Amino acid sequence: MTKVTRRGVDRRLQSKNDVIALVSTRSETLSLYADLANHRPFSLNKHLHEEIKRFCQALIDYTASAHFQLYQHLAENKERRQAIIDIANKVYDKIAATTDHILAFNDRYGDNSKHIEDTEKVEQDLSFLGEILANRIQYEDQIIAAVKAGGRRKD
Repeated sequence: MTKVTRRGVDRRLQSKNDVIALVSTRSETLSLYADLANHRPFSLNKHLHEEIKRFCQALIDYTASAHFQLYQHLAENKERRQAIIDIANKVYDKIAATTDHILAFNDRYGDNSKHIEDTEKVEQDLSFLGEILANRIQYEDQIIAAVKAGGRRKD
């Protein structure tokens, strides 16, 4: 009996540690996004290329972290707390749609500097990505709140 309880505590502690890792990579990405956005209006220079490349790498790290720290656990049906499962089922498709937009942004700007030459389009795409990230964070925060609550419902 003690072993089962211990494993349960370890599993929940791991979930909380996963959330901390996710929030950390998310914060780094948002910081780089803010730094990049503060340089508007953009002018074509090497600094812009480097900054966008660094941002795209952080963006992909964040997206991967979210997948491996949170969603993979849910997708593999390893989560037993019903409140977390319910929230995940409600928002997972929305999060997956944001991932598609993130990957498209990275494909366009990550290593392909020719697209950065159209600085007006970069600004538009970055603005749209900001909206996508804001939505994603709202969805993630619902799952994170459930994890932090230990899977208890807030009815």
